Amino acid sequence: MKELVFLVIVLFASYAVMAKEASPKVQIYSRNPGLYGKENVLICHVSGFHPPEIKIDLLKNGQEIADAKQTDLAFEENWHYHLTKHAHFTPKEGERYTCRVIHVENETTHEWDADV
Repeated sequence: MKELVFLVIVLFASYAVMAKEASPKVQIYSRNPGLYGKENVLICHVSGFHPPEIKIDLLKNGQEIADAKQTDLAFEENWHYHLTKHAHFTPKEGERYTCRVIHVENETTHEWDADV
Protein backbone atom coordinates (compact mmCIF):
# COMPACT_ATOMS: atom_id res chain seq x y z
CA MET A 1 0.00 0.00 0.00
CA LYS A 2 2.85 2.39 0.81
CA GLU A 3 4.29 1.78 -2.66
CA LEU A 4 0.98 2.67 -4.28
CA VAL A 5 0.67 5.91 -2.31
CA PHE A 6 4.28 6.78 -3.16
CA LEU A 7 3.63 6.08 -6.86
CA VAL A 8 0.54 8.31 -6.87
CA ILE A 9 2.49 11.13 -5.19
CA VAL A 10 5.36 10.80 -7.67
CA LEU A 11 2.99 10.81 -10.66
CA PHE A 12 1.10 13.83 -9.35
CA ALA A 13 4.36 15.70 -8.68
CA SER A 14 5.63 14.83 -12.17
CA TYR A 15 2.45 16.16 -13.75
CA ALA A 16 2.65 19.35 -11.68
CA VAL A 17 6.23 19.94 -12.84
CA MET A 18 5.44 19.23 -16.50
CA ALA A 19 2.24 21.27 -16.50
CA LYS A 20 3.56 24.60 -15.26
CA GLU A 21 2.01 27.67 -16.76
CA ALA A 22 3.53 28.50 -20.14
CA SER A 23 2.76 31.54 -22.28
CA PRO A 24 1.67 30.94 -25.86
CA LYS A 25 3.90 31.47 -28.88
CA VAL A 26 1.90 33.21 -31.61
CA GLN A 27 2.46 33.24 -35.37
CA ILE A 28 0.18 35.17 -37.74
CA TYR A 29 0.61 34.70 -41.46
CA SER A 30 -1.30 34.19 -44.70
CA ARG A 31 -1.49 30.98 -46.74
CA ASN A 32 -0.29 32.78 -49.90
CA PRO A 33 1.85 35.90 -50.27
CA GLY A 34 -0.10 38.85 -48.89
CA LEU A 35 -1.08 40.93 -51.89
CA TYR A 36 -3.75 43.64 -51.75
CA GLY A 37 -6.94 42.72 -53.60
CA LYS A 38 -6.13 39.00 -53.77
CA GLU A 39 -8.27 36.48 -51.86
CA ASN A 40 -6.24 34.67 -49.20
CA VAL A 41 -6.46 32.87 -45.85
CA LEU A 42 -5.34 34.56 -42.63
CA ILE A 43 -3.88 32.06 -40.15
CA CYS A 44 -3.07 32.45 -36.46
CA HIS A 45 -1.15 29.53 -34.96
CA VAL A 46 -0.77 29.49 -31.16
CA SER A 47 1.47 26.88 -29.54
CA GLY A 48 3.37 25.88 -26.42
CA PHE A 49 0.83 27.09 -23.87
CA HIS A 50 -0.50 25.71 -20.61
CA PRO A 51 -3.13 25.64 -19.11
CA PRO A 52 -5.35 24.89 -22.11
CA GLU A 53 -7.91 27.66 -21.49
CA ILE A 54 -7.33 30.19 -24.27
CA LYS A 55 -9.29 32.51 -26.58
CA ILE A 56 -8.10 33.39 -30.07
CA ASP A 57 -9.73 36.11 -32.20
CA LEU A 58 -8.90 37.16 -35.76
CA LEU A 59 -9.62 40.85 -36.20
CA LYS A 60 -9.98 43.24 -39.12
CA ASN A 61 -9.55 46.85 -38.04
CA GLY A 62 -10.29 45.80 -34.44
CA GLN A 63 -13.52 43.91 -35.28
CA GLU A 64 -13.80 40.12 -35.13
CA ILE A 65 -13.77 38.46 -38.55
CA ALA A 66 -16.98 36.50 -39.14
CA ASP A 67 -16.84 32.80 -40.04
CA ALA A 68 -13.33 32.21 -38.65
CA LYS A 69 -12.69 28.52 -38.05
CA GLN A 70 -10.64 26.99 -35.24
CA THR A 71 -8.98 23.58 -35.00
CA ASP A 72 -9.55 21.27 -32.07
CA LEU A 73 -7.27 21.71 -29.09
CA ALA A 74 -4.25 19.41 -29.40
CA PHE A 75 -1.51 18.71 -26.90
CA GLU A 76 2.16 17.97 -27.24
CA GLU A 77 4.12 15.37 -25.29
CA ASN A 78 5.16 17.94 -22.66
CA TRP A 79 1.50 18.78 -21.83
CA HIS A 80 1.63 22.06 -23.71
CA TYR A 81 -1.13 22.76 -26.21
CA HIS A 82 -1.59 24.26 -29.67
CA LEU A 83 -4.47 25.66 -31.74
CA THR A 84 -4.88 27.28 -35.14
CA LYS A 85 -7.57 29.73 -36.21
CA HIS A 86 -8.08 30.83 -39.82
CA ALA A 87 -10.41 32.94 -41.96
CA HIS A 88 -10.74 33.81 -45.64
CA PHE A 89 -9.95 37.45 -46.37
CA THR A 90 -9.08 39.84 -49.17
CA PRO A 91 -6.69 42.44 -47.78
CA LYS A 92 -6.91 46.05 -48.89
CA GLU A 93 -4.40 48.82 -48.36
CA GLY A 94 -5.00 50.63 -45.06
CA GLU A 95 -6.71 47.67 -43.38
CA ARG A 96 -5.18 46.18 -40.23
CA TYR A 97 -5.38 42.43 -39.54
CA THR A 98 -4.48 41.09 -36.11
CA CYS A 99 -4.66 38.01 -33.93
CA ARG A 100 -5.73 38.63 -30.34
CA VAL A 101 -4.83 35.93 -27.81
CA ILE A 102 -6.19 35.84 -24.25
CA HIS A 103 -4.46 33.25 -22.06
CA VAL A 104 -4.85 33.08 -18.28
CA GLU A 105 -5.12 36.82 -17.57
CA ASN A 106 -2.77 38.03 -20.32
CA GLU A 107 -3.93 39.54 -23.59
CA THR A 108 -1.59 40.03 -26.54
CA THR A 109 -2.23 41.26 -30.08
CA HIS A 110 -0.10 40.29 -33.07
CA GLU A 111 -0.28 42.07 -36.43
CA TRP A 112 -0.15 40.51 -39.89
CA ASP A 113 2.21 42.16 -42.39
CA ALA A 114 1.34 42.16 -46.08
CA ASP A 115 4.11 41.19 -48.47
CA VAL A 116 3.65 44.29 -50.65
